[in-house]
Amino acid sequence: MFRPFSIYVGLRYTAAKRSNHFISFISLVSMLGLMLGVAALILVLSVMNGFDRELKDRILGMVPHATITGYENPIADWQQLAAVVEQDSRVIATAPFINAQGMLTYSGQVRGVMVQGVDPIAESKVSIVSQHMLNGEWSNLKSGEFGVVLGDLLARYLGARIGDKVTLVLPEASISVAGVTPRLKRFTVVGIFSVGAELDSSLAYIHIDDAARLKRIREGVEGVRVTFQDLFKAPVAAREITSTLDGYFLVSDWTRTHGNLFQAIQMEKKMIGLLLFLIVFVAAFNIVSTLVMVVTDKKSDIAILRTLGATPGMIMRIFMVQGIVIGFAGTLIGAALGVLLASTVTDLVAWIEQVLGMQFLSSDVYFISYLPSRLDWNDVGVIGGSALLISFFATLYPAWKASRTQPAEALRYE
Repeated sequence: MFRPFSIYVGLRYTAAKRSNHFISFISLVSMLGLMLGVAALILVLSVMNGFDRELKDRILGMVPHATITGYENPIADWQQLAAVVEQDSRVIATAPFINAQGMLTYSGQVRGVMVQGVDPIAESKVSIVSQHMLNGEWSNLKSGEFGVVLGDLLARYLGARIGDKVTLVLPEASISVAGVTPRLKRFTVVGIFSVGAELDSSLAYIHIDDAARLKRIREGVEGVRVTFQDLFKAPVAAREITSTLDGYFLVSDWTRTHGNLFQAIQMEKKMIGLLLFLIVFVAAFNIVSTLVMVVTDKKSDIAILRTLGATPGMIMRIFMVQGIVIGFAGTLIGAALGVLLASTVTDLVAWIEQVLGMQFLSSDVYFISYLPSRLDWNDVGVIGGSALLISFFATLYPAWKASRTQPAEALRYE
């Protein structure tokens, strides 16, 4: 079978067992360094993509994309406002809410909590909480029954279970014959949810009618929650929609509450990717030192090939083939290893946590309690292509030096 001369000789040089074992060792180190750099880069970017996905799906699936609230007073005719907002093609759904901050107490335990009064049916259209119920049913939130759905971590802190009665303390004073006392109300735990995020430790849901009675809102709601098709367009879209409404309203969006977390993840992804890419650079440029030593070791061979009629271009291509083979092998093995690790790192870390009896990511510190991963084939393509391109450029100088070898000088002392 016909093969170009440069490729044939270059592959023979690459596959041949060199007499200089140090050069062989350096070649192996170059390939392993490139392999580890590519694998680490794919793995870390996949983990950062996983955090990004979890932020969008879990955190931003629980918090509002945007809220429209009354300027000074509750929104009395919120149904009409919601109907107008939902006419916009960018809006998926809306839901009314009444928020309150307070403390939940049970069996001597006290925990600060954000209480959201919601319509269970409408809320299930704009939030993922109904899909993550551990115990009880989301539909158990009924008007007038003063039921509460707690986050999993919050329920654990309090030691509360389904059917237990917890006391909500609001930071608002009530004046009675006994004097000034904080506003208290007992709620029955009817459900426990878990989204695997920090919200599990600080969020509780009650029916919106019960919240209105608790906050003494006689008519209407505090605001309307809006969920958009594209959450990244929510800030602009929410303000555009609000500007068309009659009356004065306050508008807020997720970038004010969780935007800094998302921006931090994006920044970390870029910086970590840049730092790890330096590993690929270092490993790829080890190919330069490898080929320089190979050229020095093969000077007599180069001279003989030149006297037999090989052109400088042929000699250059021979050593380029060697460098490209090292780079291709390291990149291919590294990409395969990186894809394998990125696909299994979540289960692998969970197994290690189980074996060691410890948790690496705690919801008390991080916004999720496990290590996520999402493999992006575009990242794999960019990393692999960049590594191959760097490897190619790393071969140019040593190959050019080989092509400049003078036969007479190389064979003078042979």
